[in-house]
Amino acid sequence: MRYDRCRKLFSKFEKLQNLRVLICGVGGVGGHTLECLYKSGVKNITIIDYDAYDITNQNRQIGSEFLNAKKVEVLAKIYPGIIPIDMKLTPENIKKIDFNNYDIVIDAIDDVKAKIELIISSYPKIISSMGAAKRIDPTKINIDSIWKTQTDPFAKKIRQELKKRDFKGNFNVVYSTEKPIECEMGSFIGVTGAFGFALCSEVLKKFI
Repeated sequence: MRYDRCRKLFSKFEKLQNLRVLICGVGGVGGHTLECLYKSGVKNITIIDYDAYDITNQNRQIGSEFLNAKKVEVLAKIYPGIIPIDMKLTPENIKKIDFNNYDIVIDAIDDVKAKIELIISSYPKIISSMGAAKRIDPTKINIDSIWKTQTDPFAKKIRQELKKRDFKGNFNVVYSTEKPIECEMGSFIGVTGAFGFALCSEVLKKFI
């Protein structure tokens, strides 16, 4: 059976299958989150992204061999049954999303303003990815409260912006304690993919 080994590992497998998951952003991190959840038996997955694949995505993103194609359209073919939404995640568009339709919201976007709005609007259902770029060591990845992250300058920025909005909620994030390498737009699938798998793992642990 397709999920036989998952059933042996997860005691509440049926509950897992019925989870309603929303993945915001399906790039290097979000795409691997999708891969992990889908192959672990989660059936009800919605993905939101507006971007198309570029040649610079091919070092880390699932489906990136289909250059210039919309990410959500390609991923919907790779993972039959998921719900694709082709939409740019702006603060204004995020406010229109009905988060009551989902049990968990996975934040894998980079835009700070949109990320802050997504966290506040979907809390407490949110699990968020911090900075995965400019790192090469997946063993430095941790999962902890947004208020307890260390070393990650992106996480620090997110905390600052949340404080400006007087947000006091507590939620877990995936982040790295590895100091970012000084480079421009550097990324490595060994880290971005591991971030995605860590987000998936956090969902499974939370619900089963």
